[in-house]
Amino acid sequence: MSFPGGGVEPLAAIATRVRACTGCPLALGRIRAVPGSGALLSRVVLIGEAPGATEDRCGEPFVGAAGRLLTELLGGAGLDRSRVFITNAVKCRPPHNRDPRPEEVAACAPFLEAQLEVINPQVVVTLGRHAMARLLPQAGMISAEHGRRFRVAGRTVIPLYHPAAAIYDRGLRAVLEQDLRSLAGMLEAGACG
Repeated sequence: MSFPGGGVEPLAAIATRVRACTGCPLALGRIRAVPGSGALLSRVVLIGEAPGATEDRCGEPFVGAAGRLLTELLGGAGLDRSRVFITNAVKCRPPHNRDPRPEEVAACAPFLEAQLEVINPQVVVTLGRHAMARLLPQAGMISAEHGRRFRVAGRTVIPLYHPAAAIYDRGLRAVLEQDLRSLAGMLEAGACG
């Protein structure tokens, strides 16, 4: 998104717009909008689906149980959470942690697109099927697509299971661990294309 003064809108300005947004009914029930956080010039952006209850209270992405697991899994793969940028497809918590609705994803799409434009990562990792559908609308089931590399708008997009899925289905933890190790290896080898 172009900034009125020329150039690209700074991430802080995008975050301010996210926090002030009333573009969909989710704004009515939120405590805090969750714009995203992390390294501003990261090679990697992780995109979750929507904030949960803890994220809604704190205004930060992935700080609840799924976030703790994500941090652990990233570290286990040799990836430092502080060196990536983490955001969500939807910036406000859906009631009762229900799935984000298409109109909610659409309302937040300009914010996500602006963040990706500013950060300009080499790799975008989608966490969960709703985040995957946002960037890879033609993709199949996440069970078939996780860990695969796709090229979208000059970037490598890699869908992965959402960390919350590994909390509820312990068998998915090993899958996420392997997918993140593959990501780390790809980044180390410089094979992002």
